[in-house]
Amino acid sequence: MARADGAGQVALITGASSGIGEATAVELTRRGFVVYGAARRVDRMAALAGRGVHVIEMDVTDDASMTSGVEQVLREQGRIDVLVNNAGYGSYGALEDVPLEEARRQFEVNVFGLARLTQLVLPHLRAQRSGRIVNVSSIGGKMYEPLGAWYHATKFAVEGLSDSLRVELEPHGVHVIVIEPGAIRTEWGGISAESALTRSGDTAYSAQAHALARIYGVADRPGVGADPRVVAAAIGKAVTVRRPRTRYAVPTSAKAILLARRLLSDRAFDAVITRAYGMR
Repeated sequence: MARADGAGQVALITGASSGIGEATAVELTRRGFVVYGAARRVDRMAALAGRGVHVIEMDVTDDASMTSGVEQVLREQGRIDVLVNNAGYGSYGALEDVPLEEARRQFEVNVFGLARLTQLVLPHLRAQRSGRIVNVSSIGGKMYEPLGAWYHATKFAVEGLSDSLRVELEPHGVHVIVIEPGAIRTEWGGISAESALTRSGDTAYSAQAHALARIYGVADRPGVGADPRVVAAAIGKAVTVRRPRTRYAVPTSAKAILLARRLLSDRAFDAVITRAYGMR
């Protein structure tokens, strides 16, 4: 059972070099966890190291890297209590324009890396008969956009994987929680917009690519996109309350979008998306 704080508990967070992962590392450290922040670029985590976070190099597309990282945590701490699968990125562009090699990489990072790291940690959580696995999905796991076929496919996959895993692990005392962020001010939006423009900015899908870039540019502005600390606070709550919810959608605007998706028919939601992207 998780206590009201994280004293004595160990958390491993992927994608900790920026955005949601970095904010979560700070939040869990504040709550008393021993935190390991993992990312490909350790040099970008100097500030976290200064806050007492153990920074480790990890590439979620490299099995040896993930295995080594988990072994290091267990060697140094003897346990892992929380795994936050946050590493991921958005690959955008029309399905017709995106090479399958890039589509496979999107799945390797967003789905298979998450699944493999979970496999590596699970034997230890089961042995303890306790623990939390937090999978950072997106409202994109419940809705869709033009030019986002591969990204949304990965997040729909994370949602289904997490649901199956939740009931699979319930008898072993391990909780699985899904976090569904909406518009958050991170590097994610800029990277996604750039990929859409690179692949489809000069093709038959140019109008949609430029519309998507404009929308994501607005989302990154203060007062529009939420601070990553909002998501970190939700994760902090999820890993410390006695009985966590299965899903946390943040910020409030994310809940509104998911409510609209539940209430509207596919055709009605298509119309909303079409208008939003200036396709009609």
